Amino acid sequence: MKSIRQVYKIGNGPSSSHTMGPKRAAQIFAKTHPEALSYEVTLYGSLAASGKGHLTDEVIIEALSPKPTNIIFNNTLMDIPHPNTMDIKAFFPNGKTVVSRIYSIGGGDIEIEGGQISESEATDTYPKRTFAQIKAYCKENSLKLSDYALQYEDDKILEFLTEVWETMKRSIAEGLEAQGILPGGLDVVRKAKYLYNYKDEGENSAMREKRIVYAYAFAVSEQNASAGVIVTAPTCGAGGLLPAVLKYAQEKNNLSDSQIVKALATAGVIGSFIKENASVSGAECGCQAEIGSACCMASAALAELEGMSIDQVEYAAEVAMEHNLGLTCDPIHGLVQIPCIERNAVCAMRAIDTVCLAKYITHTHKISFDTVVETMYKTGKDLSRLYRETSEGGLAAVYGK
Repeated sequence: MKSIRQVYKIGNGPSSSHTMGPKRAAQIFAKTHPEALSYEVTLYGSLAASGKGHLTDEVIIEALSPKPTNIIFNNTLMDIPHPNTMDIKAFFPNGKTVVSRIYSIGGGDIEIEGGQISESEATDTYPKRTFAQIKAYCKENSLKLSDYALQYEDDKILEFLTEVWETMKRSIAEGLEAQGILPGGLDVVRKAKYLYNYKDEGENSAMREKRIVYAYAFAVSEQNASAGVIVTAPTCGAGGLLPAVLKYAQEKNNLSDSQIVKALATAGVIGSFIKENASVSGAECGCQAEIGSACCMASAALAELEGMSIDQVEYAAEVAMEHNLGLTCDPIHGLVQIPCIERNAVCAMRAIDTVCLAKYITHTHKISFDTVVETMYKTGKDLSRLYRETSEGGLAAVYGK
């Protein structure tokens, strides 16, 4: 299992798999072939289907500039190893060409065909491969999940997670101040500031709490949709959920930043586990792999912050994924706006609800976290490609008819 550094990446939205990954791939390719006169990039699968809405072509051209780059959206080739596949071709002065096939596998990570290792790859950090093994080890050694993370990560991990948390807080703050229409042509109005400042004398404390959580999730998600700087958690499209839940927990319980940073370590273990054993790619497994994984991460982090046992942490995370199983990825016009932004807000509350449930009935649960993650992966593979970030099914197909 890889380092939690692979879960949290700081960068510009709107998509970790469609902008962050392709941009990094192009940067690596350009660095490898600096003498090239020009480039041609062919996008396949989900990258071709929803790349325009995700700004894939724009970030690639930017990464390869000032050399001229031709972008081809190939929507006909379906027999590809990964739904986020791209070919980058370099043209040299002597007439020679070189092509690399690259897969954007989710969360900003990429793989280069032919055994090459990208800059985003890392060696295994954690020795345990199943959550049952992780849980048993933590019980035997009286460790929390955050302790388990700190035991195996390098001595700079807390510094890294502090930067992650500062970026998340900044995304919330900037999103709460921003107003106007999100780019892309859907004319979606930013709502975070409105939600945060809403006044109603009849509003009770429970409704206010929900409204503030919604506002925080909208703030980050709207920053992402406008290509602002956010943190993948575990992806850009699902990046508003974890910050919203942690900000809510910090304010409600008067927690220090250091406590939140440790909770990020807990969430990171969960996210890394899902990436290792399943997927966090909407193009590969639908939105259950993105927002479902984010919900698991937030549930586990909040459960540990509430002082719950590792059995309760597991149950909260399991319920979070179980009730996102089968969730489709159908962004309208390929934009990370509808239904993505609202999904972050609704599932932030779902994470809070799972922790409440875990407090009372963990002793009755039947399904392990290992089982639900395996199920998510199998479910994702069974989903029609129409519902895996192609914008060809669901809301994306029906809207505007």
